[in-house]
Amino acid sequence: MRISPIAAGLAALMVAAPGALAAEKSAAVDLAQKVCATCHGPTGRSISPTFPRLAGQQAEYLDTEIKAFRDQSRADPHAQAFMWGMAAQLTDPTIKDLAAYYAAQAPVAGSGGNPAEIAAGEKLYREGDEKRDIPACQACHGEKAEGAGAIPRLAGQHRDYLERQLEAFAGSLRANEIMHNNSKGLSALQISQVAAFLSAQ
Repeated sequence: MRISPIAAGLAALMVAAPGALAAEKSAAVDLAQKVCATCHGPTGRSISPTFPRLAGQQAEYLDTEIKAFRDQSRADPHAQAFMWGMAAQLTDPTIKDLAAYYAAQAPVAGSGGNPAEIAAGEKLYREGDEKRDIPACQACHGEKAEGAGAIPRLAGQHRDYLERQLEAFAGSLRANEIMHNNSKGLSALQISQVAAFLSAQ
């Protein structure tokens, strides 16, 4: 099996990292800046909607998701294509340090958008849709979509990325029972609206 240059660089960094705690943290920062930045951007401020913004994300959430990539228990198509190989050799301490590094970065400010679309998305985010049995997103993700602990920050995320993840949850391509139940009743328009609101925050 061929190894990509990025994956080879990741392996080299991991082999070279000393075992001491300070060196582990230094190696994780080096990894983030030299390898992860290729897709996720400098300090996790991705400019491509294919790759999520990690800056300001909840550390516990990042820790959980990177381990899921490593263990191949997060099996949505983009996870398989981009992250399974990248996370395969990461140790628990390195994952923890990567998560802490990104959590400490300033998040990206929200982008603009169509005011009517954003307003509709905000209403859905804050109130849900009782007719479709959709709960208010803010009940878990926070008033400002900042997330908490294992619940991710959504504010300022790429709109296209948010739409793709909601579709994956709704279609059970990304396994999460709570998010599947909360998203399966969303229409395509509602997914677009709530993603518009979140990306503008």
